[in-house]
Amino acid sequence: MRSGQISDYGLLADGRSAALVDQNGSVNWWCPGRFDAPSVFARLLDDGAGHWSIRPEDDYTVERRYLDDTLVLRTVFRTARGEVALTDALALEPGARGHDIGMESPQVLVRSVRGLSGTVPMRVLYRPRFEYGRTTAYLIEREDMLEAIAGAARLTMRASVRMNAGDGEATATFTVRAGTSHTFTLGYAPTYDSPLPQVPDADSAIADTVAGWRSWADQHNYQGLYADQVRRSRLVLRGMTYGPSGAVVASVTTSLPEKLGGNRNYDYRYVWVRDFSLTLRALWRSTCYTEVQRQFAWLGRAMGRVDERPVPIMYGVLGERDLTEHRLDQLGGYRDSPPVVIGNDAWQQRQTDIFGETMDAAWLMRDDLEPLKHEVRHLLRVLADEAARNWKLPDAGMWEERGVEHHHVSSKVQCWVALDRAVRFGDRLGEPPDVARWAAARDEVRAQVLTRGWSERLQSYTGRLDTDDLDASVLIMPLVGFLRADDPRMRATIHAVERQLSHDGLLRRWDGDPAGFLICSFWLVCCLALAGERDRAHELFHALAGRVNDLGLFAEQIDPLTGEQVGNFPQAFSHIGLINAAGVLTDVERDPTLRSLGTSPPHFTPARS
Repeated sequence: MRSGQISDYGLLADGRSAALVDQNGSVNWWCPGRFDAPSVFARLLDDGAGHWSIRPEDDYTVERRYLDDTLVLRTVFRTARGEVALTDALALEPGARGHDIGMESPQVLVRSVRGLSGTVPMRVLYRPRFEYGRTTAYLIEREDMLEAIAGAARLTMRASVRMNAGDGEATATFTVRAGTSHTFTLGYAPTYDSPLPQVPDADSAIADTVAGWRSWADQHNYQGLYADQVRRSRLVLRGMTYGPSGAVVASVTTSLPEKLGGNRNYDYRYVWVRDFSLTLRALWRSTCYTEVQRQFAWLGRAMGRVDERPVPIMYGVLGERDLTEHRLDQLGGYRDSPPVVIGNDAWQQRQTDIFGETMDAAWLMRDDLEPLKHEVRHLLRVLADEAARNWKLPDAGMWEERGVEHHHVSSKVQCWVALDRAVRFGDRLGEPPDVARWAAARDEVRAQVLTRGWSERLQSYTGRLDTDDLDASVLIMPLVGFLRADDPRMRATIHAVERQLSHDGLLRRWDGDPAGFLICSFWLVCCLALAGERDRAHELFHALAGRVNDLGLFAEQIDPLTGEQVGNFPQAFSHIGLINAAGVLTDVERDPTLRSLGTSPPHFTPARS
């Protein structure tokens, strides 16, 4: 049986791909090679789509944790006859340390079972299914290894116990006694034009992976509040980073539903420009310049030379633009909630907020960008001009409405951000007539938002111009410096959004949104802190941070009635929200007069490494 809830899963990562392991010791998701590659295990989305389980034969209880400062997972099974520990890791490349981890990972999943007490019978079921469950592999025994080959993929397993191969699966039973251990190493490689999969010694690979993760963590010394939560979240973000390019994916999964039985199932294994500024700020606060610079360099390469064509709103991990969406009708979906899709058609949308997110990131890094290289200057000038030219147009908005466009207030605000930052760059970016033109457009945008974005009936800024529709996206206003949080209308907006869209501390994006959206809830924390309501902000932060699963992981949303995590998992946006909220709470403790963000770097300055 599959695990019942998304929060049952733990994340393994190696800087190229990710695996999800449930509380029963079953790897139910792994797309080796890169985050958006075809799966070899996908039982997360269909019972028949492949998995690899190691668990006791007897009834058991479970306790699990990550080894300190790593994404190496230790699960302890307790039975009537004894206890065993299962340690799982996606191996890092041997000897890699610090910022070099994840660059050349060997694409190896390592599992080690060690007896802690008594005598515990164990059972293994290995059932690979390639390309999202479409293909059943031939299992071939070769000396001390078991190969699974089908189509473009090849897996090689080395186990310290005898694996009995059958039609499309292999099984084993063995007994673990206190002090003894059994290991399993599973390597992936493409079938053609590639060396055979690596199958290193399991214990050595785990030890080296632990050392690699800890060496990365040791280079980053976060000095703010809620350090334990921030350290875990920054590790999650590092685990969701594609090492060769430095791109941070929104999530490592596809099609985990926002609502069971609904149709808002999307592939999040890509990189959104919208997330970029928030990701950069989170890395700025919690890591160091090296991680920040890698992010900015990636975006510049992905965008290339920007001209009159629309600026893409999202990319693949290597900067791919065509992310055309396809349905996988052979998969029944998570808990029978189809559709399952790969690709994301949002890549074709117009989302004018991306101009602001990119310009804000450049402003955050302005000291490190000096003197502006020709290509950076060209990119930023074009984005400022695009904001000035397109801010009056409707768009899909940050929630990516499909098939319709509206005049979203948050998009207008981000166009203001793009123009405001361009004006602040001044003659470093443009000639005096350019700066004057950007300033005039900036002031026009601001006037429109302040008049047409305000609802007298609601006493709040709204999600769309000239409407009475509340939307949590307007909470970004003080976070980007558009308004002070203690501005009377902004304060009224904060309270109206909280009153109408919040349930038990979880903030929905709009009225009718089926679940609380975590980053919006963390935006509320930031707004309360900046408005001078520090006690309430800390109280809400504690409540939200307490909703992680037992391993400190967040999905995209949480059902406010059941408390169940929903949506793709883990979700970078949610962990970014936690880091930035902890940072704002730290900033406000250090400077109680702080009332808005966005026009200067956070008070915390990252270490250079």
